[in-house]
Amino acid sequence: MARVYVSIGGNIERDKHIRDGVALLQRMYGDLTLSSVYESAALGFSGDDFYNLAAGFDTEETVHAVADALQSIEASHGRKRGAERFCARTLDIDLLLYDDLVLREPHLVVPRDEITEYAFMLGPLAEIAGEVRHPVSGKTFRELWQTYDKARQPLRKVRFEFEPSAVALLKT
Repeated sequence: MARVYVSIGGNIERDKHIRDGVALLQRMYGDLTLSSVYESAALGFSGDDFYNLAAGFDTEETVHAVADALQSIEASHGRKRGAERFCARTLDIDLLLYDDLVLREPHLVVPRDEITEYAFMLGPLAEIAGEVRHPVSGKTFRELWQTYDKARQPLRKVRFEFEPSAVALLKT
């Protein structure tokens, strides 16, 4: 059984798509550990603010099967591959960690490089996986978040209502 962590975000009909994405993940993988939801400014382009959170779950699926499932969920919400890297999104679900796997393939990199670059990935991940160690640096995500320059990319925690089945798993 592998422990997987993903980042979930969006800035188009963000309440709807975040709820839908979490519900689909829960339907596919069962119990989820969810971080708080955070709002942050769009990076790399001018656009509406994003909502982001992290989710953790256990699975018997291979890393490639999980990555394919995440892309399928995104596609079901209008995500088109090959679009600009920095643009508005209905739903963006990024595979951050798959146990302590280090994988570098043309279309799949685990752990995701951006974990330590973006507050909207690192902050929520540190909230639910603070004692987990980054498979490359060996530092815990709590340590990485404590030393991160939070003024560079401010996060604002927002009140967000999930379906009752997900609320019980929300980690605060």
